[in-house]
Amino acid sequence: MTLTRMNFAVVRKVILTSLLIGVVFVSGYYLGVSGFRLESASFPNVKIARTIPKNHQDVDFALFWKVWDSIDASYYDKTKIDPGKMVYGAISGLTASLGDPYTSFLPPEENKLVEEDLSGSFQGVGIQIGFKGKNLAVIAPLPNSPAEVAGLKAGDLIVGIIDLEKKIEIGTSGINLNDAVKMIRGKAGTKVTLVLLRGESTESFKKEITREAIDVPSITVSYLDNNVAHIKLIKFGADTDTEWTKAVSEIINNQSPITNIVLDLRNNPGGYLQSSVDIAGEFVKKDSVVVIEDRGETNRIEYKTNRNGKFGNMKVVILVNGGSASASEILAGALSEIKKCKLVGEKTFGKGTIQEPLQLDKGSSLHITIAKWLTPNGNWIHEKGLTPDVEIKDNEETLEVDEQLIEALKLLK
Repeated sequence: MTLTRMNFAVVRKVILTSLLIGVVFVSGYYLGVSGFRLESASFPNVKIARTIPKNHQDVDFALFWKVWDSIDASYYDKTKIDPGKMVYGAISGLTASLGDPYTSFLPPEENKLVEEDLSGSFQGVGIQIGFKGKNLAVIAPLPNSPAEVAGLKAGDLIVGIIDLEKKIEIGTSGINLNDAVKMIRGKAGTKVTLVLLRGESTESFKKEITREAIDVPSITVSYLDNNVAHIKLIKFGADTDTEWTKAVSEIINNQSPITNIVLDLRNNPGGYLQSSVDIAGEFVKKDSVVVIEDRGETNRIEYKTNRNGKFGNMKVVILVNGGSASASEILAGALSEIKKCKLVGEKTFGKGTIQEPLQLDKGSSLHITIAKWLTPNGNWIHEKGLTPDVEIKDNEETLEVDEQLIEALKLLK
């Protein structure tokens, strides 16, 4: 999954968040009338004052403190009162009130998981998750991951999570994405059971999965008949730019000249926005608009390519499915509109918003939706996805045959 915006001294990583899962990825205090102070390893000498923001003088913040004081004074089990967790819980409530599953507060532990996801090395089951409407869903299982081996499919709804070792057995209705990541991820060798719904069926089924250590490359390249390079772009992560440069050099210098490319974005959940722009630049002319960041009609930013790419004269077909999300949809949408590349496969996930990670104190962070993104022609695909030019489903009965790839190769003849 690299979307970076350079602003002189500041490099702002604008992340199109579709979280990878294991690629999924006692305080002392005193209260007073003016606020409280936390004194612990997690909250060293942090004072939170009972002040009211100037632009929200009409909001009854006293209600918050009344609830806080009532819990502290009256809750029967004092061992459960952890002011650090209460602060984190209150902040999480702020983000949840927006009704946007992609705007979220990440305490240090969860933030570390996300950073590991983007690095491509972690322990877990090997799925990316997101939301389909209000439902927790599998965006994609990673290639050769425990999740893929167990038979999980893009689009499966996760309706329950069971981990006996962690003493977890819950339904996922109303679950926060970060909480789901934390529950599903775990140490290699441990087990988690996911309760799933597939397709139109109302019959749930369970899959027990043993977690493993997983190292996920961003890109793989293979060579097919008729001078075709099959580029599998798995994610837009921390190492994607380096891996892409290496892959391009390998293709250009291949012993048998390459004239056609299948760009495979199936089950690619997204990642850094800038990587999608840079990779698009390999296929189109310099200064082509790849994506538009839209914060309102009077506040739009166009992301353009900065070079003439090495694949500009090659014929390209793009493979997509329901696991293609976010940055992969940016790339597919741009090449479809600019280069008129054919899309083959199934409708994409439909994530059309941009999140900015703000690093906070003590390793926590806030991922906040700052804008929606539009294709070069101004289309917003959020919760709609991209519809393929040639729609063909992968036949589950013939897993050894890739019907979508076969169809793509037909278009390149």
